[in-house]
Amino acid sequence: MIGLGYVGLPVAVAFGRLQRVVGFDIETARIEELAKGTDRTGEVSPEELGQANIHFTSNPADLRAADFHIVAVPTPIDSAKRPELSALVSASRLVGSALKPGDIVVFESTVYPGVTEEVCLPELEAASGLRGGAHFTVGYSPERINPGDKVHTFASITKVVSGQDAATLEVVARTYEAVVTAGVYRAPDIRTAEAAKVIENTQRDLNIALMNELAIIFNHIGVDTQEVLAAAGTKWNFLPFQPGLVGGHCIGVDPYYLTHLAQRVGYHPEVILSGRRINDDMGKYVAQQVVKRLHRRHAAHHGKPVTVLGVTFKEDVPDLRNSKVFQLVRELEDFGFATQVADPLADPNETFWKYGVTLQPLDDLQPTAAVIITVGHRAFREGGWGLVRSLVGESTALVADVRGVLPPAALPAGWEYWRL
Repeated sequence: MIGLGYVGLPVAVAFGRLQRVVGFDIETARIEELAKGTDRTGEVSPEELGQANIHFTSNPADLRAADFHIVAVPTPIDSAKRPELSALVSASRLVGSALKPGDIVVFESTVYPGVTEEVCLPELEAASGLRGGAHFTVGYSPERINPGDKVHTFASITKVVSGQDAATLEVVARTYEAVVTAGVYRAPDIRTAEAAKVIENTQRDLNIALMNELAIIFNHIGVDTQEVLAAAGTKWNFLPFQPGLVGGHCIGVDPYYLTHLAQRVGYHPEVILSGRRINDDMGKYVAQQVVKRLHRRHAAHHGKPVTVLGVTFKEDVPDLRNSKVFQLVRELEDFGFATQVADPLADPNETFWKYGVTLQPLDDLQPTAAVIITVGHRAFREGGWGLVRSLVGESTALVADVRGVLPPAALPAGWEYWRL
């Protein structure tokens, strides 16, 4: 298993319950903590790690002991929102250096159709001196890990599999069938499996973009979006999507892999890019709505900071990747507001190093003029209005409840409540 993050570690643990697994990652600190039974992502418990037969290593030479290689490394986008494949290329070279005749390499990283055979395969051949399809073969099986989800797990989600040829497909399918209780779906070819992955999250991205646009429209006319969705949801075929900040390693990234390919072949994807524009700017939109309401309340002159609760990209996970909360914080500061930010799950060092934001403990926060709940962490859900009151003190405040954590009916007198 090459790559031991949110995707790779659960896969390694699943196979490690059956047989010996080589778990490789280039980050030595990650290897050390896993060897001690700790997973900082919270996806795998110490008990599960202890039950799996995994040799954790950062030594590429250890990969030679395996003949079935699974690659699950990050495939983000760059500052121009183009696919960033450097980690995938490096991993391909690394695996290539350990390949033997008869080996199979399966990629799980999200890519656009064609990457496995047009980018990864040549790198494997160059590093190994072997010929793909003759000496070794490749396959693709898109990851479907949902961070923080203890119901839809690696084993309980149908696994799409594909192979370079029929024989490889069967080996890949039977290998995953040994650990995926939900079964596998055999795609006809690698490009189909790659395409299936990118449209899964593109579809979800577009549905959330529609909800966000509806929220903006309803805000203009003074109608509560959540009440509208509750009413519409009484119809049997109305889909239960919600507005919000779209981040993470999948939904906010995968559509750009598809649009990159579309533009490369001469087609400009109107709908997908339109949805991306809406979702990419929702952090700014929330900040602007807060600023407007604060100015109406004259809170801008009180000298109190704006409190932001939550920086991770979704509730109850420590993952910061592509979180739009930082966009919101920067927008508030651009308007001249001081901010104070708290998140009980995020790593303070990573938050400061990657985004320049200092996290503070909840009990160290100063009295505030506005509370923005951006992530529905359990601590915020359970704390409820009592937590918010403790942050405000004796005065009144504006509460921007982006995720709808608080019951509006319990709003204290004189306070203002707003949500998407």
